[in-house]
Amino acid sequence: MADKTILLVDDAAFMRMMLKDILTKNGYDVVGEAENGLKAIEKYNELKPNLVILDITMPEMDGIQAAKGIKAADANATIIMCSAMGQQAMVIESIQAGAKDFIVKPFQPDRVLEAVKKVIG
Repeated sequence: MADKTILLVDDAAFMRMMLKDILTKNGYDVVGEAENGLKAIEKYNELKPNLVILDITMPEMDGIQAAKGIKAADANATIIMCSAMGQQAMVIESIQAGAKDFIVKPFQPDRVLEAVKKVIG
């Protein structure tokens, strides 16, 4: 399952835990977690996961800046953004920053899995 590695980035530990639970139960390998955009870029470069699930609103560096940073380091990086309801303008900005898909909190397991399957199988 080497091609199913995922890095989870969210400043809320319980959100990472929820996502990790959904993903690992379905055969994905969560190889790392980060609580802000700066750490996300660091961890990405260290772990080279197949997918990054990136929260938009975080301290120190937001998800959009982090997505740009990850894409700058690796043009082939696969990123799915997530955010709370009502951040539609952010969705457009995320896609422009290179995100492949977008999931909304609170997470619906089916939607999370559908997005992940679509981008990494």
